[in-house]
Amino acid sequence: MIHPKLTLVGAGPGAADLITLRGIKAIAEADVILYDALIDDSLLSYAKPEAIKQFAGKKFGCTSLSQEEINELIVKYALEKGHVVRLKGGDPFVFGRATEEIDMARAYGIEVEVVPGISSSIAVPASQMIPVTSRGISESFWVTTGTTKTGEVSKNITLAAQSTATVVILMAMSKLTEIVQIFTENGRGETPMMIVQEGCTPNEKYVIGTVNDIAPKAQAAGLGNPAVIVIGEVVGLHVEYAGRIANKYAKVKQK
Repeated sequence: MIHPKLTLVGAGPGAADLITLRGIKAIAEADVILYDALIDDSLLSYAKPEAIKQFAGKKFGCTSLSQEEINELIVKYALEKGHVVRLKGGDPFVFGRATEEIDMARAYGIEVEVVPGISSSIAVPASQMIPVTSRGISESFWVTTGTTKTGEVSKNITLAAQSTATVVILMAMSKLTEIVQIFTENGRGETPMMIVQEGCTPNEKYVIGTVNDIAPKAQAAGLGNPAVIVIGEVVGLHVEYAGRIANKYAKVKQK
């Protein structure tokens, strides 16, 4: 007898070994795996040989499924095959459209479980030894998307730029110029800023600087999505940034 079930699994920020044990267990039990673009494909090796594995993400230059089509696939496979794992990068509840998939499954009486994952919003800065909070430097942090459903820059970025919090922005490289402008207009031009592309993977690349000079640095380095943008005084704790400041003061002292 088929028992329809949907498990949303967070695969973590990139590296295969940053998924949870519970996530691996769900993959191993799944009859169907619908996986996104930002997961490590080696995670699929934990699946049963007979399990259906279907790509359901978005890649540049490739035809991708709409969210409505993914929702329909979840219901179809759950009712026909049983246990569907929706394997998502990072955490399912951080810009993962999880609510839409859960609502659709529940509408058909399908059992739903969520396995949290390590979010890139925290893990990618951490991979560069940057804490999102640090006593005496930053007591809070914002996590926001760079682009809203309408394609505009999120208004939350303007609010975040007016705070002293660490600001982490996801899916935002196409809006980098506008983001820099917002922070500059709010008197944050000298604030340390970092962009990390493909964080927590062997292909990780980054640039570091300030709001004022980060855009040309990112362009020169050829950075693009997927990337995490981090803005705030905590970026100054990065070894490269701190070393540059230390060298600057050393030269001044010598004079």
